[in-house]
This record gives sequence, structure tokens and C-alpha cells, in this order.
Amino acid sequence: MDLRAWLPLTALALAGCTMSMPEDLPAGAAENFNDAVASVGCVLRTERDYLPVELQTGLNRAQAVEMAQYKIATGEAVSLPDGAVQLVVGDCAA
Repeated sequence: MDLRAWLPLTALALAGCTMSMPEDLPAGAAENFNDAVASVGCVLRTERDYLPVELQTGLNRAQAVEMAQYKIATGEAVSLPDGAVQLVVGDCAA
């Protein structure tokens, strides 16, 4: 399934909800996520973006998507109109 098709829907479902940090992540994955996303240009849109982030953090696809949703919920990322997720903190701050 193409993530771009359902990521905006999940982001909308999270609106107004308090979301906690995803559990059962590989050691250091949460800390390395922002750096990994920055290394691919600060936007998670396609397989070309997600795969390097997964490799750098040790996350699987579901965990990477969950972490991106968490970043949206905490204001560290925004959902773009095409369904992509753009990190807006750290090296990705405007």
C-alpha cells in the first residue's frame, strides 16, 4: 500500500489527540530519527526517503510511520498536502 494514500488520514485522526512516543523502538532510534530525516532532505514522501531513514535508525516501516505521526502530533513535523511528512526542527528548521 502506498503510504502517501493513508498518511494524511492518520494525521487527521490524530488531530486533537495526545500521542505518546512509540514504544518498542530499537535503541537510539528515537534520538537518531531527526538526523536520519535531515539526511534525506527533511521530507518523508516515498520509498526513496523512508528506506534510508529505516536503515539509519533500525526502524521498520510501521515504526518509521508511527514516529513520523508522533512528530506531527508534537509539532516537530507537518503533514504536506501530498501526504508527505516534513520535519521542521533541528537541521530542518526553516
